[in-house]
Amino acid sequence: MDQVRAWFGRPLWDMEPADADAYFGKVLRQSPSGTRPARSQHLTTYLMFLELRHTVELHRLTGRAVERPIDEMNRPCGAKDAQQRIPPTEPEVGTLFTGWGGELATCRKFAPTARNYTASKLMSLVGLRVGEACKLDLDDIKWGLGRFGKLHVRHGKGARGSGPRERMVPLINGADRTLRWFIEDVWGQFDEDHTRPGAPLLGCDTGGIL
Repeated sequence: MDQVRAWFGRPLWDMEPADADAYFGKVLRQSPSGTRPARSQHLTTYLMFLELRHTVELHRLTGRAVERPIDEMNRPCGAKDAQQRIPPTEPEVGTLFTGWGGELATCRKFAPTARNYTASKLMSLVGLRVGEACKLDLDDIKWGLGRFGKLHVRHGKGARGSGPRERMVPLINGADRTLRWFIEDVWGQFDEDHTRPGAPLLGCDTGGIL
């Protein structure tokens, strides 16, 4: 707190978002990765304390209301925070696809919307990555393998830069039903020549999905 106060030169309750932008974006630009998040947290806690305990007193003395200058736009994130990902819960995923599926009957462009729905559903149900789903061909579906069929993922992500790794992905969790619906009711609506070898499963190139 002393470093922030020394730089600002005024009481910290006078600090505004533009001041925080300058301090964390310019003054501490070259600081170690943990410095900016730590000072941001200290400043936020201090101003929160003033806001909760001394708002009335400070307003009477200075005429100012305590304002926290750090917001979603200028809040520093450390490397640890940036890597943290909180996945949605199973009910949240179910709600997403239920609503999305219900909109297919009334959406303006059915085929591309259904394709994006199918790709996202495959990623959710069997753990495909976006790039893996985009590069699937129709021939990559192996209906005769296993109980539900399998996907031959030819362009799987390799570990530590080792290059693509192939794998077979079981069509579990209802992924087989989703794929059959897509192929029978949607796939033929794309204008591409689906009779040629290597016809794309999702009816587009990598840039067309999602």
